[in-house]
Amino acid sequence: MIDFRLGEEYEALRKTVQDFAQSEVAPVIGGFYEREEFPYEIVRGMARMGLFGLPFPEEYGGMGGDYFALCLALEELARVDSSVAITLEAGVSLGAMPLYRFGSAEQKAKWLPALCAGEALGAFGLTEPGGGSDAGATRTSAKLDGGEWVINGSKSFITNSGTDITRLVTVTAVTGEKPGGGKEISAIIVPSGTPGFTVAPKYSKVGWNASDTHELSFTDCRVPAENLLGERGRGYAQFLSILDEGRVAIAALSVGLAQGCVDECLRYAGEREAFGHRIGEYQAIQFKIADMEVRAHTARLAYYAAASKMLRGEPFKKEASIAKLVASNAAMDNARDATQIFGGYGFMNEFPVGRFYRDAKILEVGEGTSEVQRMLIARELGLR
Repeated sequence: MIDFRLGEEYEALRKTVQDFAQSEVAPVIGGFYEREEFPYEIVRGMARMGLFGLPFPEEYGGMGGDYFALCLALEELARVDSSVAITLEAGVSLGAMPLYRFGSAEQKAKWLPALCAGEALGAFGLTEPGGGSDAGATRTSAKLDGGEWVINGSKSFITNSGTDITRLVTVTAVTGEKPGGGKEISAIIVPSGTPGFTVAPKYSKVGWNASDTHELSFTDCRVPAENLLGERGRGYAQFLSILDEGRVAIAALSVGLAQGCVDECLRYAGEREAFGHRIGEYQAIQFKIADMEVRAHTARLAYYAAASKMLRGEPFKKEASIAKLVASNAAMDNARDATQIFGGYGFMNEFPVGRFYRDAKILEVGEGTSEVQRMLIARELGLR
């Protein structure tokens, strides 16, 4: 029979991260959020726990775990705060994973140890100002000149790209034309501080205010030819495979936010009184919280199923899109319902549900919009 219980190691990890989130993140993250300040001390705490190295081999300083372990950690962090969770998600699945999946032995040895240790962060430069969901509409270019790539263009909405510990961004760029026509897109590693690589001031965002997000520009930015990541002309395909994995991680993060809404509403419903009774005694509130739990539970099963296929080495594109779609919808719906249950207090930033509401919407947009997920699911069903 199918057993959905976590194994001992997974459960121990989940509990450890839960304790860290409750004791180290929850008491202070509200201040970072309102100041729109990156929480370096919290990141150092996650680094000490080995969270940035969870799915990587020990030879690179990793924990020797797997992607599902990362997902469990993301869920528990997002139950308390999504800015912290997305910092870990982007650092691992978008910053370090492309290097691990496609990097040469020399590139892995150079970059992965610091990334796994959480001493450095990497970023993933795919989205462009005029591209949005059309990731194939890359305009950033890279041309070989004297053993160097000369990069020109810009990227938008790039997480972890401007912190004091950001060490690199891997960008997609047009490096030529395919034999049959069309763009040849490759991936290139650009170290932070490279002349011609400019990080714009941080965005003013609706949510994820304690995470780091910037627009990047490249003006005759030169990097060595050996900074090509993977095979020339395969950069777009490489990044799409990274996004498939990342969608499972974002689903886990979304489940965490959805479950965090349940946690907060259960506590509040047991304390808040109206018309002479605790509001948790009213059926309208009971049913709303029950629906919230159903959404979180269902979304969790969806990302568990996608992660299971991923770890078995089976195709999981459809399941990843299903998980991301279901979980991001659950997060948005639960955040809205939680705000309603809290009433006026739900509109106040001092309460976690206020942050949850602000953070939830981007989950229906980032790493593939809900519309893109439906398109991918339809394609996997054979609809063209």
